[in-house]
Amino acid sequence: MTRKVLNFCAGPAMLPEAVMLRAREEFMDWQGTGMSVMEISHRSDEFKSIADHSEQTLRELLSIPDNYHVLFLAGGATQQFSVIPMNLKQDKTSADYINTGIWSAKAMKEAKPYIEVNQVCSGESSGFTSIPDKKDWLLNPESAYCYYTANETISGLEFHFIPEVEVPLVTDMTSSILSRPINVSDFGVIFAGAQKNIGPAGLTVVIVDDTLLNEALPFTPGLLNYRIQANERSLLNTPPTFNWYMAGLMFDWLKEQGGLEEMQRRNERKATMLYELIDTSGFYQNKIDKSCRSIMNVFTLNDENLNEVFLSEAKANGLYYLKGHRLAGGMRASLYNAMPESGVRQLAEFMREFEQTHS
Repeated sequence: MTRKVLNFCAGPAMLPEAVMLRAREEFMDWQGTGMSVMEISHRSDEFKSIADHSEQTLRELLSIPDNYHVLFLAGGATQQFSVIPMNLKQDKTSADYINTGIWSAKAMKEAKPYIEVNQVCSGESSGFTSIPDKKDWLLNPESAYCYYTANETISGLEFHFIPEVEVPLVTDMTSSILSRPINVSDFGVIFAGAQKNIGPAGLTVVIVDDTLLNEALPFTPGLLNYRIQANERSLLNTPPTFNWYMAGLMFDWLKEQGGLEEMQRRNERKATMLYELIDTSGFYQNKIDKSCRSIMNVFTLNDENLNEVFLSEAKANGLYYLKGHRLAGGMRASLYNAMPESGVRQLAEFMREFEQTHS
């Protein structure tokens, strides 16, 4: 690895060096066309080949069944908080929501203008440090769908199981998609903003069961209508073409690394490296229950008075963007696929030295 700076930001996140180098090589002249990808018409055969390759590679990585559409849409994942009920309400009156933190709460708020929200459970009593026991969930078998956030990026809480429900299961997988294998058939809709494990910010991937494509509310705009976007292959209007191209490069890189099984092994090793350091130290802490600790977002540092000193010294050591979310404070190290194990090792060594100096 040649870069001197390690980006631990929760997003936009670090990209693999090999991906950026390839994009640089092709930037002025993609495939001998004499044009940059950013100049190629989205209606052209050239871009169609980029789009087809990106989709096919993603399908291979996630083993996406043929009865699922893959959409590459503009707008962030937050937009989907409203789009989901617009498309999935059908003739139902309510939808189930599992509340495990800030992002699931935001999704609930954005859904309320379109559908009655049934809060299945809430982790608020524990300070959102654990997932409520499944025996206490108030699931409604007549709901339009059941929604959960697979990984709460702000607090560092992650589902390591798939909720078993009787209705279509919807998940925001923005910060955990492609970090490990999943069974797509367990879900009605999976959506993810690109800026964690997929590529540059500005693209959102939606994977949707074909059976859920025909129930959009009448006032749903065409750009937000899954059926229309599926029929148009995400080309209803000009998509973020460069981001789509970069996502394809990222998918290629993941295949070259050994696929999602290998990514899971790497990611678990990276997270374990930091959690073991935190758990054996009185200087650092992680409040999340061990059964649902995120392998993507690890939280550290006990003394809030040392935050600025920690960040300053970390930056001097080439360790950037370790500041926690503005709503949570503290420190946050995001360990997405592009972060190498050597980078996490460098962070762990710095943390040990910092503890020795400041404890």
